[in-house]
Amino acid sequence: MATNFDMRQDITQAARNRILVLDGAMGTMIQRYGLEEADFRGDRFAGHGHPLKGNNDLLALTRPDVLREIHDAYFAAGADIAETNTFSSTTIAQADYGLEAAVYDLNFASAQVARQSADAWTAKEPDKPRFVAGSVGPTNRTASMSPDVNDPGYRAVTFDQLVTAYRQQMVALIAGGVDVLLIETVFDTLNAKAALFAAEEAFDATENRLPIMVSGTITDASGRTLSGQTAEAFWVSMSHAPLFSIGLNCALGATQLIPHLEALSAVASCGISAHPNAGLPNEMGEYDQGPEDMAQQLKPFLDKGLVNVLGGCCGTTPDHIRAIADSVKNRAPRRTDSAYAAPDSPAESPAA
Repeated sequence: MATNFDMRQDITQAARNRILVLDGAMGTMIQRYGLEEADFRGDRFAGHGHPLKGNNDLLALTRPDVLREIHDAYFAAGADIAETNTFSSTTIAQADYGLEAAVYDLNFASAQVARQSADAWTAKEPDKPRFVAGSVGPTNRTASMSPDVNDPGYRAVTFDQLVTAYRQQMVALIAGGVDVLLIETVFDTLNAKAALFAAEEAFDATENRLPIMVSGTITDASGRTLSGQTAEAFWVSMSHAPLFSIGLNCALGATQLIPHLEALSAVASCGISAHPNAGLPNEMGEYDQGPEDMAQQLKPFLDKGLVNVLGGCCGTTPDHIRAIADSVKNRAPRRTDSAYAAPDSPAESPAA
C-alpha cells in the first residue's frame, strides 16, 4: 500500500490536472439505514450511561460496515476524495455523550474504514486513485463569541482547549492513514486558527506532514461567516498557512454560494474547494434539490473556472456526486501560480 507521502504526491499531481470530486453528505446517507440505539451502542457501549442514538461518529466503532458501504457508494459514483466520519470526533463535541475517552479510537477507526475503501477502489481503478480527507469539524463551541448575551466577555472554550482537542483528533486521523486534513464548516475563524496550530503540532508529533484543506461557511445573505468575516477576510486570516485549498461549504445552495466563491477565488493563491448543500432546506429541514438540478446550478463554478475541488454537503447523495462527477469531466481546474505545491516543496504552476 502506498505511504501517506506517496499518496500526497498523487493527490498533488491529480489536482494539477483535473477538478477533484469530494464525496457528499454522510449524515444524509446514515439516516437511510434507520439505525436504532442498539446500533450506536454495540457491545462496547452497551452499558454506557448516556443516550447515543444520533452520535453518527460512533458508528466507526459499532457499525463500520455502514460507513464502508457509504464510502464505497460515493467512490462508485465518481468521488476522488472520501471524508472520514469524524466531523464531531473531538473531546469537546463528544463531551455531550460522555465519550471523551473514545476520541482516539473514533478517529483512528473512521480513518481506517475510509482508507480501506479508498485503497480497494484505487486497486480496482489505478488510473483514478482515491484519497481520504480527515474531517475536522468546528466543534459546538466558539472561541470568538459569548454564548451568553448578558455576559459578552464570557467564552465557553479557550484557544488552548481547542488546540488540545484538535491535536488529539488529528494525531489519530494521521495514524489511521488519511491523505489530507479537512478543517471544514468554519463559522469562527479563531477556531480554525486553533485547528491550524494543532495541525502543526500533530505533524511534529507524528513526523508526517499532510496537505491541509480549509472550508468556511457563509451563514446568510450577508456573505459573512458567523464570526463576521467576508470571504476575502477569511482568506487573509488563513493565508499564513501553506494550504492545499480554501473554500466554502454548507449553509447555502450552489446558486447562493457563487458570489462568495468568486470573491474568494479572486484573492486566494491556493486551490479553491466548494461543497454546497443540495439547495436550501424546506420547512421540514429537508433538502429537495435533485442531482441534475444541483449539477446545473454548479455549472457556473466550472464555466467561470472557480474551483479545483467540488463536492456536496447536506442533503447530497451518491446520485448527486455522480452528476457532479459527470459535469467536471474534461473541465479545467482553476489556475493559480502557487496551488498544490507539496508541503515541503517549492510552489509550481499547475499544468494548463
